[in-house]
Amino acid sequence: MAKKVLVTGAGGFIGSFIVEEALARGYDVWAAVRSTTSREYLTDPRIRFIELDFTNPARLAEALRSASQETGKWDYIVHNLGATKCANFSDFNKINYEYLKLLVETLQQLEIVPERFLMMSSMSVLGTGDEKGYTPFTAKQIPMPCTKYGVSKLKAETFLQMQSGFPYIIFRPTGVYGPREKDYYLMVKSIAKGFDFSVGFRRQLLTFIYVKDLTKAIFDAIESGVSQKAYLIADEQPYTQREFRRIVKQELGKKFVIPITAPLWLVKTVCVISEKIAVARMKASTLNPDKYKILRQRNWTCDTSEARRDFGFTIRYDLRKGLHEAIEWYKTHNML
Repeated sequence: MAKKVLVTGAGGFIGSFIVEEALARGYDVWAAVRSTTSREYLTDPRIRFIELDFTNPARLAEALRSASQETGKWDYIVHNLGATKCANFSDFNKINYEYLKLLVETLQQLEIVPERFLMMSSMSVLGTGDEKGYTPFTAKQIPMPCTKYGVSKLKAETFLQMQSGFPYIIFRPTGVYGPREKDYYLMVKSIAKGFDFSVGFRRQLLTFIYVKDLTKAIFDAIESGVSQKAYLIADEQPYTQREFRRIVKQELGKKFVIPITAPLWLVKTVCVISEKIAVARMKASTLNPDKYKILRQRNWTCDTSEARRDFGFTIRYDLRKGLHEAIEWYKTHNML
């Protein structure tokens, strides 16, 4: 009988690829959605849907109870639900921490704790790091988040780690890119229009992980039997801003673009103003003080040796191969 997996946040960029990887591996896949969730990338008829209302604990518990009584408890749960930007910063705490806490406590109360519970966290929990010697982050490094997003993710991690015997795995991916992604897409779109924007004048080392490499790692980890550990997930090869933009230009076939480097003080001002406008409109802004701190950070290098050792983590997509596939998808969908 096929193993059952429940994926929260299934309608989003990463979530939809998690569902696809699970289906490719032959799992009985349950996609947790809301009534308003887009199902544009969840069209496979094998997908089972379950509506989970995290704003209503009683309704959430009833949905989980009903589904588990019908077909048995889930073998694995991938908790991918989360917010990376919010109109109200208190929503970070609610969505990234309180919703996870509610889900875990409900699973415990209903006695349907899965064999493995993988939480999607972020490298942002680790904070700024070494910006002089560029020492790579490690999985065992003491987290010191400098953003509200990072703080909310760390609270969720800490809660999991405090649950005696709970079979959690925590993933802390670096920047995730690929088809359907919208933030790196804005950079690609800018270069396609002939403008090459960069932020700050000091050397910046970036790391990336292609979404399909991330989703493969998720199930490799779950199936390996590892438990109660946190892992950094990234293509360890660091890239400078210039190298990233050069690959994008080559993949787009752009021979000339206008280079524009924005000083950090200007970027900070724009982020602050953008957030105030967004809050007034009750909308989340891509540019905000949290985003400024991420753009300001100069060192995103990391050591993935624990993931390689524990469940054989490897990548299939270097940055050029991944960007090629992503850019072709953007073109196919008339986004470039």
